[in-house]
Amino acid sequence: MSTAAVDHERADIAGVRAPRPLLSPERERRLTERQRQVIEKLEALVVRGGLADQTMAQIAAAANCSLRTLYGIARSKDELLLTIVDRRLQRIGRAAITAIQPAMKPLDALRVYLRAVNEAVQPTTAEFARDFADLEGGGELLDAHETYVIAIVRNLLERAVAEKQLVSIDTTAVAHILGGLGREFSRPNVLGLIRRSPKETADAMAEVILRGLDLG
Repeated sequence: MSTAAVDHERADIAGVRAPRPLLSPERERRLTERQRQVIEKLEALVVRGGLADQTMAQIAAAANCSLRTLYGIARSKDELLLTIVDRRLQRIGRAAITAIQPAMKPLDALRVYLRAVNEAVQPTTAEFARDFADLEGGGELLDAHETYVIAIVRNLLERAVAEKQLVSIDTTAVAHILGGLGREFSRPNVLGLIRRSPKETADAMAEVILRGLDLG
């Protein structure tokens, strides 16, 4: 499925548009093969944390590329980090939508979607969580993606209620809880308290909630 087709499907499910990517499809197509390789390497480095305290020169050294290559991707360190994280979230979001099969019942689709979208917090380190919390524009970026996830979840909850799979509930309230679990368990002050990874914890808590609402 093409990116355009996936984006159309994402918009159709929730009735809203997915967040506009910071690295537009047009710009991404113009990247060199070397720049694409650097972006892939930077994604692995960003989620480990620590890049927010480094200079562009240090980041270039860590990615084994030139400063010119980095500045061809983004104009500043903050823009670079935001772009890398946004690109990752966009990819996970598309994968989560395509994981939903047309024949699925709404409750099954919701479970599949939540497990897939919670990949956004796997892996997450406390250092990365702190880095991104302090990064200018980082909170707004995460808010935009979370708002979209909540819209998808609410839509699927409403379908499940309509089909008598779930008890009658305030779908907006439940969607905010389910859609925010991954981010909640990724917070620096929470990471050290939970026994399992943020994704595993979010998946488990989502299942507890859905089982409590299930009419089956």
